[in-house]
Amino acid sequence: MPEPIFDISDEVRAALAAGAPVVALESTIISHGLPRPDNLRVAREIEQAVRDHGAVPATIGMVEGRLRVGLDDAALTRLATSDDVHKLSIRDLAVATAKGADGATTVAGTGAVAAAAGIAVFATGGLGGVHREANHTFDESADLSTLASTPIVVVCAGVKSILDVGATLERLETLGVGVVGYGTERFAGFFVTDGGHDLDWRLDTPEEVAAAWHAQRRLGVSRAALVVSNPLPEAEQLDRELHDKVLAEGLAIVERDQVTGKDVTPVLLDHFHRATDGASLATNVRVILANAALAARIAVAAASERT
Repeated sequence: MPEPIFDISDEVRAALAAGAPVVALESTIISHGLPRPDNLRVAREIEQAVRDHGAVPATIGMVEGRLRVGLDDAALTRLATSDDVHKLSIRDLAVATAKGADGATTVAGTGAVAAAAGIAVFATGGLGGVHREANHTFDESADLSTLASTPIVVVCAGVKSILDVGATLERLETLGVGVVGYGTERFAGFFVTDGGHDLDWRLDTPEEVAAAWHAQRRLGVSRAALVVSNPLPEAEQLDRELHDKVLAEGLAIVERDQVTGKDVTPVLLDHFHRATDGASLATNVRVILANAALAARIAVAAASERT
């Protein structure tokens, strides 16, 4: 296999060469996940949260067909403001490269590129997963299969509650992907603290997560990711009653309008944004900032353990 070709920023390249902590960040939240002009401001805040906790941010995206690991501010601005930014999962990367496209990488795309570039820790908001009614539609995010074959620590707030959370956890177990709760034995629910499902393992410090990750690598029996479920504090979650009400409304709209496939998630998230008067969006921002901070602390601990 040829060596992967990335445009790695000087800062990220120097950090990797020195064994310093680096945190990968996705770019779909910039181009597709947050409204303008807030998206660019939040993208900068996410990177700053990583820096504030001792690591180097490496936001990943594509500009004119070139994958970049570590976007400069001009590239961040381009992906945040352009109307022609493609959403890139793994299957899209080669075609987008050949087409010379601009693109924002999903969880699957970001995780795969980050691991190939030698980055060990990745922060995102929430994972994709098994969609409701997947027993009929077979609709399942590429995030899951990618996690099964991508050796990287992924810090997230669980999966979005609009998905089938229980089925997603079952699939992760089947695929051999380790899932741990950070400071809890319950799986995070993205907008809400508790996603409604128990976890087998709890880790309470960045050092414990780093030790588990290093043990997984040393054992050599798995190339899967380690998922760290990091719940928001209850005081910062979306009001639970409001969440449940809006989710039920959104699911009814999807059924009424016969929305299917990849269109389901954006329709439901848009309904959340409008029906909560932007409260869900504010929660989303709190989620990714908290995950970026924790990922940086884990990256620092992992780098310290190596030295």
